[in-house]
Amino acid sequence: MAAQNDLCDAIVIGAGTQGCFTAYHLAKHRKRGILLEQFFLPHSRGSSHGQSRIIRRAYPEDFYTQMMEECYQIWAQLEHEAGTQLHRQTGLLLLGMKENSELKTIQATLSRQGVEHQCLSAEELKQRFPNVQLARGEVGLLDKSGGVLYADRALRALQDAIRRLGGLVCDGEKVTDIKPGRPVTVRSASRTYRAKSLIITAGPWTNRLLRPLGMELPLQTLRINVCYWREKVPGSYGVSRAFPCFLGLGLSAAPHHIYGLPSGEYPGLMKVCYHHGNDADPEARDCPEACSDIQDIGILSRFVRDRLPDLEPQPAVVERCLYTNTPDEHFILDCHPKYDNIVIGAGFSGEPEQGRMCLKADLSQCQAKWRLLRRLLAGQSLDLSV
Repeated sequence: MAAQNDLCDAIVIGAGTQGCFTAYHLAKHRKRGILLEQFFLPHSRGSSHGQSRIIRRAYPEDFYTQMMEECYQIWAQLEHEAGTQLHRQTGLLLLGMKENSELKTIQATLSRQGVEHQCLSAEELKQRFPNVQLARGEVGLLDKSGGVLYADRALRALQDAIRRLGGLVCDGEKVTDIKPGRPVTVRSASRTYRAKSLIITAGPWTNRLLRPLGMELPLQTLRINVCYWREKVPGSYGVSRAFPCFLGLGLSAAPHHIYGLPSGEYPGLMKVCYHHGNDADPEARDCPEACSDIQDIGILSRFVRDRLPDLEPQPAVVERCLYTNTPDEHFILDCHPKYDNIVIGAGFSGEPEQGRMCLKADLSQCQAKWRLLRRLLAGQSLDLSV
């Protein structure tokens, strides 16, 4: 183990999925890296905890669907290295009205990218998923590659791999000061570290670290209710019954998406959540319920009652998760405008889930690619001759 004042190649702040993958790739490229996490691991204070997440290729944007091809490969590689299952293919069923523009765009993207999928009429949906009640005019789109990632298990596998490859994982070390320069100096409550580069993947705490460095990003932190609903007959919405993950688009009763995963995370309980929440201070995540919390759970209760009749319409378990989003809901990956050896990755919530933009040791290539993608997304003209 390196002494705290030894110069390392990179320090990563934040041991969520993005930070862990960054440290993992640094270690695989034989870089001397240190991963700092303010809380003791494992913890449930951020965005990456919990047993399950959805993974999919079904996105409106071509570049996310393209990106997921490599993400699936990286997850398979990590699963092989860890010797434990981290992913289960269940399919992802998208539900929406036939004329829903987002559903049409996703279907077109899957077709262009050659992703195996199936359009399902109302009758076909009733035959395959009889325990889902449809609204009149609703159809389905099945992304056959979609499935469940075992999130907590994956974080443990990443942290074990980092250590096995020679990297350091230091938890319970809240960063108190960052001094830019070459090298950059990072102080925690107990130690001082020095590195050639710094990578900040701190989720809701990103701006707390950036303000002393003279900048602030337009990030919004939301507290999400993660709800689990009891099956009236255990296993009726389970993988053993070939029930997929699902995502409801443009449903009349919900201004934002509703999504769910097959039962199994807790015995006899199915995870069904609302893809929205109320503004939150990450330091006060567990404050008493806000009015919008109650409203969101009410939206879910009505959805479960009307659409998933084999579930009890009141949640059996409610947990909390923090989302960190940008105004355009696309993540940020770039250098600090003044210090080019400080890299910032933020706003990943809701983007290609878990493995989204697995930050690599060659960050300059990722930064250039993502700046190009954001310009394309904004509709800016590009000179590709250089």
